[in-house]
Amino acid sequence: MFQFDPVLVHEWLSRSAGLFPDKEALITHNQRLTYKQINDQTEYLAGVLMGMGVCRQDRVVVFLEDSAKTILSIYGVLKAGAVFVVLEGSMKSNKLNFILQNSGANVLITDTSKSQVVTGAFDENIKDCKILWAGTSKKIPKDLAGISHIWNEEFAGYSENTFTAGDLELPTVIDVDLACLIYTSGSTGEPKGVMSTHHNMITAARSIIQYIGNKQEDIILNVLPLSFDYGLYQVIMAFMFSGTVVEDKSLVYIHKILERIEKENVTGFPIVPTIAAMLIRRDDLHKYDFSSLRYVTNTGAALPVDHIAKLRGMFADASLFSMFGLTECKRVGYLPPEELDRRPGSVGKAMPNCQVHIIDDDGNEVKPGEVGELVIRGSNVMQGYWRAPDLTEKTYRKGRHPHERYLHSGDYFKMDEDGYLYFLGRKDDMIKSRGERVSPKEVENNISSFQGVAETAVIGVADEILGQAIKAYVVLSPDSKLDEKQLLKLCSNNMESFAVPKYVEIMESLPKTPNGKIDKKKLKN
Repeated sequence: MFQFDPVLVHEWLSRSAGLFPDKEALITHNQRLTYKQINDQTEYLAGVLMGMGVCRQDRVVVFLEDSAKTILSIYGVLKAGAVFVVLEGSMKSNKLNFILQNSGANVLITDTSKSQVVTGAFDENIKDCKILWAGTSKKIPKDLAGISHIWNEEFAGYSENTFTAGDLELPTVIDVDLACLIYTSGSTGEPKGVMSTHHNMITAARSIIQYIGNKQEDIILNVLPLSFDYGLYQVIMAFMFSGTVVEDKSLVYIHKILERIEKENVTGFPIVPTIAAMLIRRDDLHKYDFSSLRYVTNTGAALPVDHIAKLRGMFADASLFSMFGLTECKRVGYLPPEELDRRPGSVGKAMPNCQVHIIDDDGNEVKPGEVGELVIRGSNVMQGYWRAPDLTEKTYRKGRHPHERYLHSGDYFKMDEDGYLYFLGRKDDMIKSRGERVSPKEVENNISSFQGVAETAVIGVADEILGQAIKAYVVLSPDSKLDEKQLLKLCSNNMESFAVPKYVEIMESLPKTPNGKIDKKKLKN
């Protein structure tokens, strides 16, 4: 009989567990879990959550360090018909308090190692939120004991003041129901919750799987946070095509990451520009065996052209996918590896089942080569911002036809005659100097090409004469002898006059967000 594909995110896990019950689905530093183990444990957790009162479309916040527990929590929440909200592990009390309030969370899944942060987050404004602790009851703060339940280290036994799963009937969920909220930084300083349905997530994941060409044999090494959609989707995708995910958070010790590629026969390695910068600074890559690698992907921010060339030299047998995406639509475009030589500065064309345009300030589509804002249409585009209708209306606008809706990215792009995209910068990052609009990305690409430069970030600073002056922050390679004057001279020799930085500052490192992006907000402060 003909079998339809699953329509819910967690149904893909159940499907893989039915097809390959004993296959390793998840590998961490201390665990190796099969599809059957994950499926069984998440079903049990779903029952526990429902016993705690979780109902269809309730929000459950996941605030853990442990990757395995986080992934089990995500799928347990989904099976309970609820909406998961994964948070970054180093979050502080004030931000946790805001997200618990804003999301209207019914349950917080956390670890007793975070007792201090959680205690600081719970105040009189947090209503009707229970806590499921991964740990022992002895470590639970007394002030929170009345709303606390225990999830022991084995994910199976529950002690006093807990609910048991029983034979509960799972709620009816359809693909237009919300699956997750991903909180991302907002222009007001407060995080904004991006709403994603099951259909949004499956559609986005399917398109990415299609152009990468993922298959059951793929083993993905994920060093990215699960609170970051790029890291989260490595798991979502792998469980859809019945692959294996290796979770490793040893990014500070990058040699351990490189050793893991050989040890686990990794075939897929998703990176961000920060990881690329760390890799190209190493002079001992010949010690590592990368022969198992089939592909390397980059998104989060566009890679400098020079870094792309160096990465291709490092991973000679792997295909490199340069990509671009937004949390609001997961992914926009990808550059086929065979196009890298022809279009090294491009972040690609629209991915399958996604449509993009470049428009001017009046909403008219611009000609190839002209600068404008990128707008996106497709099933991958999320529903809007949680409890922020004004921001949603501003960002998600109606198209020409009644049924059309476009996501306005806030990013400046150019598109060539063949539909390939070139990222220029955020609208609010563009620099207006000497009457010219300067793309920070183009200046960064130039500086990154200089021998001895490992990483750079360019911003605009207030200037009485120029309007804005260009300032470049530069991290040098370990053996580099360059100084500020030499860098300015190289800029003058290689750039148009209006794009040459007025200031160059050499730094030991650049500030980063938890997702590995360069934090330009900190550079501007």
